[in-house]
Amino acid sequence: MSSSRREFLKQLSTTTAAAAAMLSTGGHVLGESPAATGASGAVSGQPMAGKKKIGYCIVGLGRISLNEFMPGVQISEHSKLVALVSGHRDKAERVADQYGIDHKAIYNYENYDQIAHNPEIDAVYIALPNGMHAEYTIRAAQAGKHVLCEKPMANTVAECEQMIAACRKANRKLMIAYRMQFEPNTLEVIQKLRQGYAGKLLELDCAFGFNIKPGEWRLNKKLAGGGPLYDVGIYCVNASRYLTGEEPMSVQGYSSVVDRDGRFTEVEENLAWNMRFPSGVVASCLTSYGSIFTGNLARIIGASGTIEMNPAYSYSGIHVTGRNESAPTAADFSIPDPNPRQFAREADHLAECILENKEPKADGAEGLRDMKIITAIYQSCAEGRAVELKL
Repeated sequence: MSSSRREFLKQLSTTTAAAAAMLSTGGHVLGESPAATGASGAVSGQPMAGKKKIGYCIVGLGRISLNEFMPGVQISEHSKLVALVSGHRDKAERVADQYGIDHKAIYNYENYDQIAHNPEIDAVYIALPNGMHAEYTIRAAQAGKHVLCEKPMANTVAECEQMIAACRKANRKLMIAYRMQFEPNTLEVIQKLRQGYAGKLLELDCAFGFNIKPGEWRLNKKLAGGGPLYDVGIYCVNASRYLTGEEPMSVQGYSSVVDRDGRFTEVEENLAWNMRFPSGVVASCLTSYGSIFTGNLARIIGASGTIEMNPAYSYSGIHVTGRNESAPTAADFSIPDPNPRQFAREADHLAECILENKEPKADGAEGLRDMKIITAIYQSCAEGRAVELKL
C-alpha cells in the first residue's frame, strides 16, 4: 500500500405507512425519475422469508464505516458483517472482535483480491477516499463480489464508466450509497410533491456545508476529486433531481476561496450553482467547507405552497414542515427515524437485489449522472458560462 493510502486510511424500525406504501411499489412511483425510487421491500415491511443473510466485507475502517454503516448492518434484517479490509491490522482485529468477525477474514490493501476465495463474502461496502473508489470497485467485481460504494461514485466520469463496465462484465450488482433515497421523510416529501401539495413547482433552494478542519484527506484533490461539491454538495445535486423528478438541462456555477489559511490550495472552499430543468424549475444550490452556517436544507417552492426540510441530509433528526393555500399555518410532517436506520436500509436494499436478482434503484448509472452534472458545474466555474447537459 502506498504511503498516501496509509496516511489517509488512518483516518429499522418499519417506516410510516405513507413511506411504506411508496416503497411497496417496487418501482418508480408517481412518475418520478430513477433518482427518486424507494428502498427495499425488506425494510418496508415485506420480509423475504427464508432468505439467507448477505455477507458484507467492509473496505476501509473510517468514521462512516465504524460509526454508521456497521451499526446499521447490525440492526438490518438481511445483511451481516463477515470480513474487513484495513491497512492497520491491530485496529481491524479490535473491530473484528467487537462484531464477532473471524480474524482469518481480515485483509489488507495488498491481498484484497483474496476476498475472491472467501465464500462468506457476497458484497463489499467501499468507504475509502473518493479517488480509490474505482480501483477497489473494479477489483471487487473481478473477485466476484457485488459492490455498495459510497458517494461520490468516483473522481471522474471515465472512472464511473469503468466501474459500471467491470461490474457488468462480472455480472455483479453495483449500488451507490445514496441513503437519502431510502429515508422516510424524503420519501414523504416526494409523495406530497407528486400529489400536488405545493402546486406546480417553481424553485428549489438547497444548501449543505461545514467548516472543514486542516489536514483532512478531503482537501487533497487526488484523493477527494474536488472540494465540498464532491463531498456534501452532491446531496444538493441528487436532491434537486429526485425532488423534481427531472434531469437538469443546464448548469452554471461559481467557485471561490475566501479563507486563505492554507486549507484550500487544491480544492475550492465555496461553490454556488444553478440548475435549470425542462419544466422551468430552477434549483439554486450552495456548498462550502468554510462555515458551519452554510446550511443543511432543501426548500421547495410551488405555485400554491412550500415544503422545507431543515435539516435535510442528516443521519437522523430530519425535520419537515409545509404550508399551502388550504393550510397557511406551517404543518410538521417529520417522521422519527433514528440513526443508523438509513444505513440498515441501504444494506438491505442491495441484499434484496442480490437475493432476488434485481437491479438496485441507486445503481451505477445514477452515480454516473451525478458525476456528469458535477463535471459540468466545474466546467462552468472554469469557463464562466452556463453548460448544457446531456444525461
